[in-house]
Amino acid sequence: MTNKLRAWLVFLIFLNGYVSLSLELVVLRQLGFYVGSGAVITSIIMGTFLGFMSLGYFLGGARRVGGVKMRRLLCLSFLVIAALTILVASFPLITRYFMWMYRGGITSGVVQTFIYSGLALSVGPFLFGFNTTLLSRMLHKYNTNYTGNIMAWDTIGSVFGSLATTLILMPFIGVNHTVVLICLLATAGALVCWRRWWVWALCVAVVAGALFINSDLYQRTHFGIIVNNANSTISVNQQGDARVLYMNGLPMSIYYPKTGKSAEYINYVNDNFIYNMPTDRVRRILVLGAGGFTAGLDDKFNDYTFVDIEHTLKNVSEKMFLGRRLTPNKKFVVQDASQFLKNTPLEYDLILLDVYSNSYQVPESLITAEFMQRIKSRVAPGGVIVMNMVSSPSFADNYTRVFDNTFHSVFTHNTTRQVIGNFNPWDAMGPANVVYVYYNTDNDGRIYTINKSPVIYDRY
Repeated sequence: MTNKLRAWLVFLIFLNGYVSLSLELVVLRQLGFYVGSGAVITSIIMGTFLGFMSLGYFLGGARRVGGVKMRRLLCLSFLVIAALTILVASFPLITRYFMWMYRGGITSGVVQTFIYSGLALSVGPFLFGFNTTLLSRMLHKYNTNYTGNIMAWDTIGSVFGSLATTLILMPFIGVNHTVVLICLLATAGALVCWRRWWVWALCVAVVAGALFINSDLYQRTHFGIIVNNANSTISVNQQGDARVLYMNGLPMSIYYPKTGKSAEYINYVNDNFIYNMPTDRVRRILVLGAGGFTAGLDDKFNDYTFVDIEHTLKNVSEKMFLGRRLTPNKKFVVQDASQFLKNTPLEYDLILLDVYSNSYQVPESLITAEFMQRIKSRVAPGGVIVMNMVSSPSFADNYTRVFDNTFHSVFTHNTTRQVIGNFNPWDAMGPANVVYVYYNTDNDGRIYTINKSPVIYDRY
């Protein structure tokens, strides 16, 4: 085996490993905004990926191919992978898929993920396994002791794909451009295998399609997307008199420039918990989940800390959503909410938790009793915790009932639950904004009974 042939085969094995891991991570990132990133969702995607890859290993070893025919098979395989990357990882197409799912009445994230995995994550992983087996057979033809090197280069490619995609590419060039890069690398593999005019033509066509549908201009024009990084896809759209801030395809915040009003639940929080605060001293206010920074927007007196993992939110909100700069009393911290609560030594007079954007996309770690204990530990004596939940006003589903149980397991006393807007408790209805409130005041846990009822002393 010549050094040139060996380098050619090793490069393709490395490239195959890189593209497979990079594509898997991009898919996990894109789907996470619609179905979450919990263990169940991740296991479905990874299980499908690995299952079809294993099938590719089997069939790649079963076929008797070699020489020129093997090179053609590898070329076509890389071309199909490049084309499928556009279909399974481009945000506009994924958005369409979930729109069709909801219109068809399929709202379960698990079911949506199973269907998506079966349709979109079968052929690509199969071809990754198929390619690995074919390339391994070609190396074994010349050197039967090359097994360790084959596994090593495939793993090295996967490691590079994992680290480069998550640490460099998605944060700095954006997810849409990362998808284009994956297509480019796959077409490069096709051209290394077989350089013919029709291969060049197909490669140009695939890359052109990837560039078009993943271009900043297309995504901004058709979806209003202005940020597309490792954490978030953000857009701002004008809808009548209102501006709507979307994150990952879901409405996160609404603002009416003419009136200064916002979403109904934010208006409720502003009017009842913020704008009527006494002015005898400056109070600390913590907002977990910055959204469009509409909480306390017109309050220039108290001290605010907004916490969110998306570092572009403040800049986007000021320039394109609010159309004005935040007042100096508002600080923005880019950090995970749970980690912030763990590390901060401060206690806050008001904590607003506003991270539950959609009943089908719930940050699972932020609805646990352990997380609520962290929030409770950071509220000052006499302070208030306000949580905005998207759930059933009439406790019509298990999720709402279990969350309510979880909340009251931590906040056992001094709580209220306010449904925002009108609702009919006798009619099955979809999720709504439900505000949970906890008041951090002393409570000895006494109750009134027929035997002991000193109510007149407590009341007066």
